[in-house]
Amino acid sequence: MTHQPDQVITRTRYRIQGIVQGVGFRPFVYSLAHQYSLTGFIGNDSAGIFVEVQGKPTDLDNFSQDLIRNKPPLAIIDSISESSQPACEESGFTIVESKNAPGLSTPVSPDISICEECFKELFTPEDRRYQYPFINCTNCGPRFTIIKDIPYDRPNTTMNQFEMCAECQQEYDDPLNRRYHAQPNACSVCGPSVWFVTGDQLNQPECFLNSDFSLLNNLDSISAAQQMINSGSTVAVKGIGGFHLACDATSDEAVQKLRVRKGRIEKPFAVMVADLESAKIIAQVNNQEAQLLLSRERPIVLLRKRKAEITELLSQLIAPGNDCIGIFLPYSPLHYLLLQNKPLVMTSGNLSDEPIVHDNVEAKKRLVRLADGFLLHDREIHIVCDDSVTRILDNQEYPVRRSRGYAPMPVRLSKTASSILATGGELKSTFCLTKDHYAYLSQHIGDMENLETIHAFENSVDHFNTLFRSAPEIIACDEHPGYLSSQWAKKHADENKLLLVPVQHHHAHIASLMAEHDLGGEEPVLGVCFDGTGYGRDGAIWGGEFLLADYQSFERKAFLKYISLPGGDAAIKRPYRTAMAHLWSAGLDWNENLPCVAACQKSEQKILRQQLEKKIQTVPTSSMGRLFDAVASILGIRQIVSYEAQAAIEMESMCYNIETELIKKPFDNNRYQFKVIPGDPFILDPSPVIKSIVEDFLNGTDRIVIAYWFHQSVARMITEVCLELRKTTKVKTVALSGGVFQNVLLTKLARANLQGQGFKVLIHRLVPPNDGGLSLGQAIIASKVITN
Repeated sequence: MTHQPDQVITRTRYRIQGIVQGVGFRPFVYSLAHQYSLTGFIGNDSAGIFVEVQGKPTDLDNFSQDLIRNKPPLAIIDSISESSQPACEESGFTIVESKNAPGLSTPVSPDISICEECFKELFTPEDRRYQYPFINCTNCGPRFTIIKDIPYDRPNTTMNQFEMCAECQQEYDDPLNRRYHAQPNACSVCGPSVWFVTGDQLNQPECFLNSDFSLLNNLDSISAAQQMINSGSTVAVKGIGGFHLACDATSDEAVQKLRVRKGRIEKPFAVMVADLESAKIIAQVNNQEAQLLLSRERPIVLLRKRKAEITELLSQLIAPGNDCIGIFLPYSPLHYLLLQNKPLVMTSGNLSDEPIVHDNVEAKKRLVRLADGFLLHDREIHIVCDDSVTRILDNQEYPVRRSRGYAPMPVRLSKTASSILATGGELKSTFCLTKDHYAYLSQHIGDMENLETIHAFENSVDHFNTLFRSAPEIIACDEHPGYLSSQWAKKHADENKLLLVPVQHHHAHIASLMAEHDLGGEEPVLGVCFDGTGYGRDGAIWGGEFLLADYQSFERKAFLKYISLPGGDAAIKRPYRTAMAHLWSAGLDWNENLPCVAACQKSEQKILRQQLEKKIQTVPTSSMGRLFDAVASILGIRQIVSYEAQAAIEMESMCYNIETELIKKPFDNNRYQFKVIPGDPFILDPSPVIKSIVEDFLNGTDRIVIAYWFHQSVARMITEVCLELRKTTKVKTVALSGGVFQNVLLTKLARANLQGQGFKVLIHRLVPPNDGGLSLGQAIIASKVITN
């Protein structure tokens, strides 16, 4: 393509930002330029993509339109800037070498599940990558977990140790090939391999480092792992973002063995099934849920169980006491080769409360007591990334855990933010790094309760700073002085002479929801923040809060009446203690006919009574999460929990089992009514609700009906409080956030009630309502505090 001097020729330079590296953008532009007979060049740098094209004005106009309209499926364009350049003599359109733009950064693509083309090749005997466990192309495969630095080129990934064979190199160099610059590109000749370790080899460290010690090839290793799983054993499987522990999901014995070893007594396991039809056999799957299961992110999707079929097809130990089950489909070629047609438990490769294992040597140390065999590979995982968990609420995605497939996708900000590192909370921890118009929310780190998780947190922070060319000027953290994340933030700020901005827990929840909905923050919202634990500014534990909030500040307008929580964490783990504290607060006797009282031994009752009377080792709390625990305990649903929110989850789950006509059975709307104690803020006393629940239970009302009515009463109370606050504040937007709003039943009821009263209701769609979204809110609040 050489333009003649007598033609009218113009030249345009484009700067494209967003997720445009590692998604086939350069070959797409190369083909587009050839289509319109344009000359010029395209390249990557650490700020995104730069393009210069030259040709006839009409062709440039068409090129510019197609650049956005027909972009590659994985590309996300956040901004395109254009500038005119002087025309020059040149021929052809080329892809130039990547450059480093000092100080500039670009978003990085998450890991993407295997695409349809690669899937077909994986199972085509004539294809040279037939049954190769690491098949990938520009449209799929690992991204975030293998990248060490930007620009996203092979030398900056963990694939740099694998020199491509001639055939792979030819694909990699051909702009018209779908494997053009696919950085993980490889085949069985030149790429990573898998091997299986078991028996005596488990005591030989070298067997975890090199496939040369295995006598099995890729497929034989996978077959050996399958046989071990089928025999009832547990296999540690190295995946894309870390290790899974896999066992036969149909075997009670295999599942129970894994529970004991992992220390995960009752918390539900996720199940991987071969395809959508298999998912539909064991769970109810609507169209939106099917789309999520098949999406390129391939999250674990929470689905309602099919009662009759599941007893035959899955162990009842997978999700005991829960109406939902977490199901996901294979997302890597290795998964497809391993799975066959039998559903597998695929749970995080770790002991409970520890970070997920992602390194072979680390696996030898930490997983050898949990697994009977190891399916290993030699593609290094640079950064750990656990599976994401999500569900559908009102026909749209409602995130529970944001990690693989989503991280490190940024939340785009309407205004440029300072460079801020926000360290999140303690449970379900994430961190957030802001730079320019982006808030980069990290993958799920875990519960910040031990040194191992702190180390994983630090490694991920360092990685984000490298990827996004960030040197934070400010550190934001939770106001709770006891959180390890807050202690780390203070220490790091002191050592590096950075400004530390502590942020109130519930304010951060509401701000995260405002930010994901791209609110500017100039107008306040009515923030309804319900959770289990959040440090209050009066030293109490908050969790049943109504806030008038913008980014700069908040006012506490109403809250759930404080009760004394006897023993703090002991009451959280034993809901019957919380229930008895609520009975005490409501002036009710500890009737032995109530399950919560029956669960508490006489000697413990004596101690509890003294604690409550004299306020010894008690913590005042307004937590809605604890109120849900108390009601679940009063109804005999759960007296001791083995994981967070177990009692509330099982109570919600029971409500789905009730017949529709029973749910809609009329009842006195004033019966389950919170008492309003006037003031500023005003106080919401649950005592009348507790009294009515106890009376109904003792009179023989079905506890499922009571549980449903309780959900209705909380939703109704939310609406009534917001209506009252609207009178004085004139605010018509309500934001529902906090871990209690993981309860889909409550969220649906509250949202419908509020919308029926003319409110605009915000719920989470990009980040979780639980503490996994906290860091986003912290970062935004810190940025606004500094600019004012």
